Amino acid sequence: MTEGTYDAYLRAHRDAHLEELKTFLRFPSVSTDSAHTGDVAACAEHLAELARKVGFEHVELWPTKGHPVVYGDWLHADGAPTVVVYGHYDVQPADPLDLWQTPPFDPQIRDGQLYARGASDDKGPTFMHLKAFEALLSTTGGLPVNVKLFLEGEEEIGSAHLTECLETHLDQLRGDLLVISDTTMLGPDQPSICYGLRGLAALQVDVQGANRDLHSGLYGGAAPNAVHALVELLATLHDSEGRVTVPGFYDDVDVLTTEEAAAYRDLHFDEAELMAEIGVTELVGEPEHPAIERLWTRPTLEINGIYGGFQGEGTKTVIPAEAHAKITCRLVPHQTGRGIQQLLAQHLETHAPKGVQVSVQLADAGEPYVTPFDHPAIQLAADAYTHAYGKRAVFTRMGGSIPVVETFERMLHVPVVLMGFGLNTENFHAPNEHFALDNFDKGMRTLCYYWMHLPEALSGEPV
Repeated sequence: MTEGTYDAYLRAHRDAHLEELKTFLRFPSVSTDSAHTGDVAACAEHLAELARKVGFEHVELWPTKGHPVVYGDWLHADGAPTVVVYGHYDVQPADPLDLWQTPPFDPQIRDGQLYARGASDDKGPTFMHLKAFEALLSTTGGLPVNVKLFLEGEEEIGSAHLTECLETHLDQLRGDLLVISDTTMLGPDQPSICYGLRGLAALQVDVQGANRDLHSGLYGGAAPNAVHALVELLATLHDSEGRVTVPGFYDDVDVLTTEEAAAYRDLHFDEAELMAEIGVTELVGEPEHPAIERLWTRPTLEINGIYGGFQGEGTKTVIPAEAHAKITCRLVPHQTGRGIQQLLAQHLETHAPKGVQVSVQLADAGEPYVTPFDHPAIQLAADAYTHAYGKRAVFTRMGGSIPVVETFERMLHVPVVLMGFGLNTENFHAPNEHFALDNFDKGMRTLCYYWMHLPEALSGEPV
């Protein structure tokens, strides 16, 4: 089969594919909100039907204690490798709604961009996999590889039931390779392959002062203020230059290899461009590390939210009895989510300001992931991008966390290939999320080329 065959199919069906994607995006499959439980279930049913129409068999919804997994397979490529393709159909909440230029679940195309919640993260890329397989099946009657779909409905809430589901269906999911399209490219004209992800450790700290909010005139100057205490406590987490001051936080962090550091320098990362993009006048963090290293290869500790006391309009003269903060850390290899949570909890409890009680609630934890990028399946991905984009992909890490990657690798014992098609600037998790149609088109051609040549790549034959 020549590349022109599937290319012609994708061109001929592009408008129909975009309409199908819009239908998929109209489901408000917000996994974190119980009000949308029915919408998530309906979206899963719709996705299963899409898979059936493509030609996948044994399509079914695997129930979990939360939202279902959509499974399907095509297993007729005798002697060829078996690939597990992971994606997720759940999305983040769309709030704040007033910042959207068009409704988040009413997909619109403007200036070559498809706007909708989930367009880039991760419904668009998940849909592209289905249509790439459709193009190959429709033009050849088969696939060059065996495929198993694992399309999740809880990624945006930490994949809480993923491990249990994998354990239940482990034999059914065995294969030679896992491919995920839930990462980003380095730029619109620079495809990239992610070979490393940071892990995650999340917690909440609660500060309790008096037994009730107090009148600031009657008790001010003597009673502990929970908000004051929380601010004082949070200030102990970093030094003035942005280094984390929690004892032991950096103990297990690897020094970046000379080769990786040189490769990152060769990318000529523009810190001024980053500042302009996010609208700040200065970057922060460990000054001894360039920003690109701080974004990809260094651990972080961020305060994500802080609340307590009166929050309404006007003034209310109270001394707050309680205050709370939410914290997440991004982790690098050899750090563990639970280990870092314990270090933070110990630090926060040890540094409790006088007159208040401090308690810590542990939340999500996920492990970091790094894989050697000389594996033939990963090198083939670079060839596939070159074919579609006319420019060879570079190898990068990503600062975000996809805990399922480490989980799949640990349980299935297969290499993981991260072939992303989104861009950091596409507002996933924020209002006006969008997906570049140029990457929609080139991405499906990348995937078709990849599947066509994967058997030779894994056999050692020249592609």
